[in-house]
Amino acid sequence: MFIARQPIFSKNMDVFGYELLFRSGSHSKSFDGISSSHATASVIGGLFESGIDDIVDDKRAFVNFDATFINSDLPELIDSHRLIIEVLEDVVPDQVLIDRIVDLKKKGYRIALDDFIEGYSEYPLVPYADIIKYDILATPLDQIQSEVSRALKENKVLLAEKIETETDFIKAKEMGFTLFQGYFFSKPSIISKPSPKATTKAQYGRIINELKKEEPSFQVLAEIIEKDVNLAYKVMRVISSRAGDDLVYSIKRALTYMGLKELERWINILMIQELGDNKPKELTHMSLIRTKFAEAVAIMGGLKNLKYEASMMGLFSTIDAMLDQKMEIALEDISLPGSIKDSLIRNQGVLVPIYHLVLSYERGDWQMAELMAKSLKLNEGDLFTAYLEAVKWSSETVKFVCG
Repeated sequence: MFIARQPIFSKNMDVFGYELLFRSGSHSKSFDGISSSHATASVIGGLFESGIDDIVDDKRAFVNFDATFINSDLPELIDSHRLIIEVLEDVVPDQVLIDRIVDLKKKGYRIALDDFIEGYSEYPLVPYADIIKYDILATPLDQIQSEVSRALKENKVLLAEKIETETDFIKAKEMGFTLFQGYFFSKPSIISKPSPKATTKAQYGRIINELKKEEPSFQVLAEIIEKDVNLAYKVMRVISSRAGDDLVYSIKRALTYMGLKELERWINILMIQELGDNKPKELTHMSLIRTKFAEAVAIMGGLKNLKYEASMMGLFSTIDAMLDQKMEIALEDISLPGSIKDSLIRNQGVLVPIYHLVLSYERGDWQMAELMAKSLKLNEGDLFTAYLEAVKWSSETVKFVCG
């Protein structure tokens, strides 16, 4: 079973909820929540057994339902304030289905119409829908202006899917859409002048470059960190959580207490968090999920000797979006192993299968995910467990670092 999540944003780029993307088994070649009752049961079961907070944090879960599952008791396993029922586009509405939807709405559940392409006036489920989702590739924004106007007058919440550029996001927002889904937030907006965040990157770069020396100097590292009160505080906070009752009297003592490898891991995490400070928080979450997931994939795939490089590759995979620079420019001042730059800049090298697996899993491209999993001889169940652990670790780390 594969399950991943895709963020759904509000107008101010806060995460409103996550659509759960799923596939029931290895015989299905694509995302089959559209037709498979077994897949939907797997997702609901996973939410119920694992705890919904572990998968979607404190947000709402958007789950695809066919008619069979709408008419079953399964939706009611999840609290109404956490679950949004997406009625799939191929569901044939009849009176039994309509009556069940009315019943679910009375119990507090919200109904979304997925990939809406029907005539707004004629489709029987429109009056009962709270949210209408438009795939802007299948139904371009210019072609649905009149429908959008009518839906807004009837107080429908409109969600634009497949938003891939900032231009599309702005246009949809201006039309009245208030929810947005797609990977536009993870792409850089290339600018002509250096971002102020480049200074932050350079500062962290000096630390990373010192760590990469054959004999790094704790004194030099301490002097760099001590010049930034915010960074010094964060480093001391991380170390204090590991020192227990031991008192840490100086930055230098703190660094020696942590050790070089652990220090480098946390410096990288702190850098990504700070660089992403004025970006959607989901970008930082994505980086952290990728770093933990890629590390787990390397270990499970018999590449334990590459787990550190895989972890760093995942963490740095969004730095272009955070700095609004092309990847090669974003990484040029950071001393990273060649294998990481090869994968992120040139899409080649030993880490590429791990990178492709992480990206395809994240996006619900199950055909590519299965191909990469097979090449690494990975079990699908182990992948879901590793992904879920990465999601939990990301949430805990963000709360810790930002807390």
